[in-house]
Amino acid sequence: MNSIINLEPKALWENFNEICKIPHPSKKEEHIIEFMRKFGIDNGLDTFVDEVGNVIIKKNATPGFENRKAVVLQAHLDMVPQKNSDTNHDFEKDPIETIVDGEWVRANGTTLGADNGIGVAAAMAVLKAKNLKHGPVVALFTIDEETGMTGAFGLKPGLFDADILLNLDSEDEGELYIGCAGGVNANVYFDYNHTPIENDTTAFQITVKGLKGGHSGVDINLQRGNSNKIINRIFFEGIKQYGLRIASIDGGSLRNAIPRESFAVVTVPNNKKDAFVNFVKEFGLIVKNELGNVDPGVMITAENVAMPSFLIDKDTQDRLIKAVYACPNGVIRMISEMEGVVETSTNLAIIKSDDKQISVMNLLRSSVDSAKQDLGNMVESVFTNAGAKVILDGAYPGWKPNVNSPILKTMQEIYNKKFGKVPEIKVIHAGLECGLLGGVYKKLDMISFGPTICFPHSPDEKVNIETVNKFWIYLVETLENIPVK
Repeated sequence: MNSIINLEPKALWENFNEICKIPHPSKKEEHIIEFMRKFGIDNGLDTFVDEVGNVIIKKNATPGFENRKAVVLQAHLDMVPQKNSDTNHDFEKDPIETIVDGEWVRANGTTLGADNGIGVAAAMAVLKAKNLKHGPVVALFTIDEETGMTGAFGLKPGLFDADILLNLDSEDEGELYIGCAGGVNANVYFDYNHTPIENDTTAFQITVKGLKGGHSGVDINLQRGNSNKIINRIFFEGIKQYGLRIASIDGGSLRNAIPRESFAVVTVPNNKKDAFVNFVKEFGLIVKNELGNVDPGVMITAENVAMPSFLIDKDTQDRLIKAVYACPNGVIRMISEMEGVVETSTNLAIIKSDDKQISVMNLLRSSVDSAKQDLGNMVESVFTNAGAKVILDGAYPGWKPNVNSPILKTMQEIYNKKFGKVPEIKVIHAGLECGLLGGVYKKLDMISFGPTICFPHSPDEKVNIETVNKFWIYLVETLENIPVK
């Protein structure tokens, strides 16, 4: 398998290769921040890190292009850390192992970080290049986009002056994005008491795994299985039919990833343990049939384990299970004016217990602020009625489409001239940083585009090699054809 540094465009792939060597999961970006700061300084560019950790690098216009509008190239430095359960990888220490697999680049059992490492690598290539033609360029590398948009939230006005922002964080080549959904976190907390293990019981670990997961915005319309919803169905039937009691739950790991794996330790009375094992086996076949070709790899098992030291009290257990069952998940509404585009959705991302508390984390998205608020009220009502504490936080705005955008018209014309067709104009259901950035720098005319990246936020993530080259050619042509001031 060839190294990615042999791919074209060479400058971009060499940068991406360096990025993959540096651990940079969300909230742990200190090493890549320093790498980017040094990169700017080593290339003789005006470079600084703002108070939240965003890296800003400025490059002067090339001769003859001084009168062009200034452009911000924007990408985020963090990546989503997801791995298969049988993969030994520490995202805070280990480099990403890249593999050229036919027409694609993927990682070895982990997320690749093409989201948004390819965008970062492209901006670096522009900054370093000596032979490109462009007006004034500002590269804005934000932090923590994936788990809270901390960099975009913390960006202060007056750090740069520009007219156009090119967000390099979309995932379908040949499409230009002019709007995105906003989001809000719904954080749910159940306090519980320890109760002793019941006599004449057997402990099992229930495992739900093998699901594809994916990006909770981009992939939410694919109807993939949610491991937390699936394991909760086992709880619900297990309590009614087999006297199941829950000791611990560990489902999902990231708010913006559709949960692929969920685990729980439970106990069942000895006189019902064989029937329970058969039920889990039969239920696994039912779920496999339900998900069909959408998620054919789903596996559900119940295996004997050592007896836990305590159980979650029955009252809390029952309130939790009923609330999770009632909690909405998936697509809520589509945009009526745009075929195939999700307006509002929710992802029941994480259910996790510790010694005192059970946390349930949801990410709600909508391109309509009132619908986002309504969905927040819905989720809050479900869990407060179950006696839980609910906190709605981390809200960020959507990006309102501007179909009359001047840079949109320019980029449509460039793509048609270069590739022989007009790019599709779309609104993405994922949360891009454009809504926040446009709120701080209000005059920015914004477009988001990128290469084709499949299955971001999952270990199946891969980026198409040919589209990376097209993305680079398109970016270079766009910079050369930026209008005059």
